[in-house]
Amino acid sequence: MPLALLALALSAFAIGTTEFVIVGLLPTMAQDLNVSIPSAGLLVSLYALGVAIGAPVLTALTGKWNRKHLLLFVMGLFVFGNLVAWQAPSFEALIVARILTGLAHGVFFSIGSTIATGLVPKEKAASAIAIMFTGLTVALVTGVPLGTYIGQQFGWEATFLTVSALGLIAMLGSAILVPNNLVQAKPAKISAQLKVLTQPRLLLVYAITAVGYGGTFVAFTYLAPILNQITGLAPSVIGLVMLVYGVSVAIGNIWGGKMADKMGPIKALTIIFTGLAAILFIFNFTAANPIAAIITILVWGAFAFGNVPGLQVYVVKLAEQYTPDAVDVASGLNIAAFNVGIALGAWGGGLIVEQAGLMNTPWVAAVIVVIAIVLTRISGFLDSRAQLQQA
Repeated sequence: MPLALLALALSAFAIGTTEFVIVGLLPTMAQDLNVSIPSAGLLVSLYALGVAIGAPVLTALTGKWNRKHLLLFVMGLFVFGNLVAWQAPSFEALIVARILTGLAHGVFFSIGSTIATGLVPKEKAASAIAIMFTGLTVALVTGVPLGTYIGQQFGWEATFLTVSALGLIAMLGSAILVPNNLVQAKPAKISAQLKVLTQPRLLLVYAITAVGYGGTFVAFTYLAPILNQITGLAPSVIGLVMLVYGVSVAIGNIWGGKMADKMGPIKALTIIFTGLAAILFIFNFTAANPIAAIITILVWGAFAFGNVPGLQVYVVKLAEQYTPDAVDVASGLNIAAFNVGIALGAWGGGLIVEQAGLMNTPWVAAVIVVIAIVLTRISGFLDSRAQLQQA
């Protein structure tokens, strides 16, 4: 695998840490900022909204930029956004900083996915994306537990300062390892970009992404409060649980990429979504027991991110077929769909917590993922019908 993939993974590590560290710090930040836990959950939702805007809109606007220069620019924006969060004088300022950082995140993963697939043969595309996203999973293994610990010991502001330093290291890594002469598609015309939004087959996959990936965030966003209030774990132990979750995610991400390469996205996604829905439902019954809860979370992690490589390579595959002159834009919109799912999941989970209590989030998340299974099977049926028509 090319060294450029390592540079992408380094950047993904820094970005993954800042995205998901909020989950472990949610109770601490809510108390310190004197806001409710659902209100603090907006720091997850609005970050994801920034990603959803940044991925398609900013990716399209920067289509003519040199890929390496754009990577370095968005990592610089990422560092700046986290420095603003570190010095944020109010909850509102912190929200603005999170949106700003989310914009950088959206562009990075949009162009990163297409760069990753362009560096390897087509049959290795899902694995290449999985390697890049390993930066996210390693962040869950090390960055998020460490960031949670730092936030609990030295204040959540220190976590953002640490993440800024990580982002700077990642930016230096990109400057050294990413080649200047990356193959770059011609910028898509506005008409081609709009065509992506009017292509039913792509819209269906975006729906699968938003529902299937976002569904789990109805419960995952509020995992720390559940472990604290329902399972009875101390805040210091929650960081260790996030470590266990992260290790499982790392395994599941690579497993999901290999499965998508071997059996195709539809079969792989069906298996992964089925497992995810089942484990979210089981968590309703195991959350009250510390040992059972941790075992459930270990399995949950393996399924939670296993769908990412398959979904991304599926969108690229369909875009090459239906909108070949706007593959970058199609990829960017899928990153947006991931984060629309996160934003709606975190926001919806907050409403559930306010109206019905924490333990209504896992089973609702399971029901949403079941909807993703249905959508996946419909998409598979449409693929089969299209192949028969071409034969």
